Amino acid sequence: MDNAFKRQLDGYGLTTAQIFYRLPDQPSLLQQFIWQEYDLAPEFPELKHFLDFWNSSIEGALHSVRIAHQRLIRPTEIKAVNGVITVH
Repeated sequence: MDNAFKRQLDGYGLTTAQIFYRLPDQPSLLQQFIWQEYDLAPEFPELKHFLDFWNSSIEGALHSVRIAHQRLIRPTEIKAVNGVITVH
């Protein structure tokens, strides 16, 4: 089973983060980075992990982060089927 599909079944949704930051050599310019991954709202552990990495490894100081999140598969859209149907 595809890992992304499995994560969606576990409740993960597609999260897009618009990250604004400033570089040390150009503090007057506001830069933008787009990050997208399957994540679990409202805790967003994957995004938090990425932002922790950013703060420890990248010189660009974070200004702000805007988040959009959408579950692509909802519980009502999945039905467990018990049985096999054979069509000739």
